[in-house]
Amino acid sequence: MKTITKPSRTGWSVADIVIASVIAVVSGVIFWAWNFSYVGIQFLWAGFPPASGLVLGMWLFPAVLGALIIRKPGAALYCEIVAAVVEMLMGSHWGMTVLLSGLVQGLGAEAAFAAFRYRRFGLPAALLGGFGAALFAAVNALFIVNWYPAYTLPMKFAYMGFAVVSGLVIAGFLSWAVTRALARTGALSSLASRKAAQEPVRG
Repeated sequence: MKTITKPSRTGWSVADIVIASVIAVVSGVIFWAWNFSYVGIQFLWAGFPPASGLVLGMWLFPAVLGALIIRKPGAALYCEIVAAVVEMLMGSHWGMTVLLSGLVQGLGAEAAFAAFRYRRFGLPAALLGGFGAALFAAVNALFIVNWYPAYTLPMKFAYMGFAVVSGLVIAGFLSWAVTRALARTGALSSLASRKAAQEPVRG
């Protein structure tokens, strides 16, 4: 009697691993390039430094994008950590602390998708993923690695607020929009997200 084995909903395929790795490596290069841009635009928030949180989402998007495209447990964490490794190897002025950041940010997004039991990948899940990554990232920056020791408590809360907005818009909404756009091109045909463009906004 022939036994038919159904593909695992949680197990990773070769295509999942390859695409997740591509997302992570490209994101790491973007991180590296963005670091230079970040230094060059710091004058924009010179009047109120916590407003720098508004661009934090640029370091968070791989986690949400990876989760939305791969749709398997661990995708957010994998993409964010590998992106951080690539950034570090290319040369980051934050040094090895980017590895901790990648871990924490990935966990924040991962927790959000786990809350949906990896079954919902619409806009609400994407926004929650961006929120989780941003919240974890802000706590890490303010209280663990303490990048901003001069901030008063109100300034720290302001930074967290700005970071969450950035996480929702850049990491959450834009990652969701990019996933749908890629699905329309057929680029995700071998993945669980291949019909993302046809799914309802709420997932």
